[in-house]
Amino acid sequence: MSAEPAPYRQGWEAFARPAHVSQRRYEAVRAYVCEGAPLAEAAARFGYTPQALASLVRDWRAGTLVLFAEPGRPGRKNAPKKDAARGRVVELRRQGQSVYEISTRLAAEGTPLNRTGVGQILAEEGFGRLLRHPEPEASISPATVGRDTKLPRAKVIDFAAFPAAATTRLAGLLLAVPDLVALDLPALARKAGYPGTKVIPAVSWLLSLLALKLTATRRVSHVDDLLDDPASALFAGLAILPKKSALTDYSYRLCHDHQRAFLAGLDAKLIGAGLATAAEAVFDLDFHAVMHWGNDPALEKHYVPTRSQRARSVLTFFAQDSQTRNLVYASADLSKATQHREVIAFCDHWKNVSGHDPKMLVMDQKVTNQAVLGELDGRGVKFLTLRMRSAALIRHINSLAPAGYKTITLDRPGPHSKPKVHEDKAVRLTSYPGTVRQLVVTGLGRDQPTVVITNEHQATIRNLITQYARRMTIEQRLAEIIRAFCADALSSTVNLNADLDITLCVLAQALLAAFRTRLGTGYAAATPDTLQRRFLDSSGTIAVNGDTVTVRIDRRAYSPVLRQASLPPDTTVPWWHGRRLHFEFS
Repeated sequence: MSAEPAPYRQGWEAFARPAHVSQRRYEAVRAYVCEGAPLAEAAARFGYTPQALASLVRDWRAGTLVLFAEPGRPGRKNAPKKDAARGRVVELRRQGQSVYEISTRLAAEGTPLNRTGVGQILAEEGFGRLLRHPEPEASISPATVGRDTKLPRAKVIDFAAFPAAATTRLAGLLLAVPDLVALDLPALARKAGYPGTKVIPAVSWLLSLLALKLTATRRVSHVDDLLDDPASALFAGLAILPKKSALTDYSYRLCHDHQRAFLAGLDAKLIGAGLATAAEAVFDLDFHAVMHWGNDPALEKHYVPTRSQRARSVLTFFAQDSQTRNLVYASADLSKATQHREVIAFCDHWKNVSGHDPKMLVMDQKVTNQAVLGELDGRGVKFLTLRMRSAALIRHINSLAPAGYKTITLDRPGPHSKPKVHEDKAVRLTSYPGTVRQLVVTGLGRDQPTVVITNEHQATIRNLITQYARRMTIEQRLAEIIRAFCADALSSTVNLNADLDITLCVLAQALLAAFRTRLGTGYAAATPDTLQRRFLDSSGTIAVNGDTVTVRIDRRAYSPVLRQASLPPDTTVPWWHGRRLHFEFS
């Protein structure tokens, strides 16, 4: 198409210089396919690189590129906030600002737009990823005038090249380092057999992934939000964090045995630190289905309580110490055929850690079946679980006289502290090789009576009901952990090995439990997201002087709590080549 206006009628400019992204795509593809223009010429005419235009042509031929919207479809036809901010977003990007910086600037200017919206505009306008360091270089693409789209490669940190002083919005992330050192994370990674690479050691890979958990980064692909901050890389002992594809690839190099060995070593450390109890050994068990939003035939359908339906998901299993309420075990990608035996796998795990089986397992009726309950009884493991209400059991409950119930008083606040209980001491089940103790309980806040069965014949009714009532909080605890550490963030493709993902949740929860004890009794019941919001999400400065790294955390409303916390004055960090970490508070 000639640039001369003579051969064309009025309005030709709208077709020669299309402003809308869809029209620009159409004209570029048409110039190459219909007019026979060379790829480089057609791409340059409409502001694409040859590679980008080749991708558009390939997608169009495959039928995956939509050039025209279908007419008459209901729903919103535009996005007013995005449309209003589009020009300003493009202007700020051409000044070399990142997605995060653009979103912050728009909010300050009174036209807020989140990072997702900013990123969508930049993608639609043909901008690529932004170079953060070293200095900006001119782009070779006419569509990305400004900085280039390459990022430096991740490598072990060189403190000689690290700036003497740097500002950071993630200074609070380094508050987790003393407890990571106390757990001896390098030794745990080494004993678990986690592999490293030629450039990045295993402990730095784990810390890079852990940084996503502690900063509540929603998905692995959002690691870009952390790349420009020196604290996140310093946390992992790297010059810059690995990119999304590298983190994904590394996670799939790991197998189930790596996670089991790591959790065994971690649990031994938790017992030594008082964050788990080896003597009492009572555990609450539960499943959690992590939703998958794509179409993956390899995934089974599991019941998802938040949606009240069965959906394609990854089934995960958690074990919580009943005394400390800290997670001690997790497993993922379980199948329907074997999920009932996960309680046996946990018993084997705990015996490997402590030398003996758990004393009691508290769970609901869907965790396992009657045959496995008999196997637990044969191992000497006490269980406390619910019984499914069959038609015969409902008739039995309806036949009970009010005089057959006994009122007990539980040591718990709230209106449901005085339930009524009917006890049957020797009840036979269909597939259980023996008899169990059955408790029919009313007054726990549920419409139907709760039927509890156990092979513990010596404990009092009050102790058994109290123990099961404590277990009822595991769903709340799991919800807190899943929300804080984004354990339900499977996107259209699984960006991270799910087994490693939930193992990192156990580690992150243990770190915040240890950090909570440093803050004193006022934070004994603080949830992980509260600790993240008040402390880990704090800005500050980093100063390197010789073998000491000083982190000064900016003043906030909760700074007095940090000043009084039992943080060590100096911590020698192995993955910093033996340098010391020192905290100061404004």
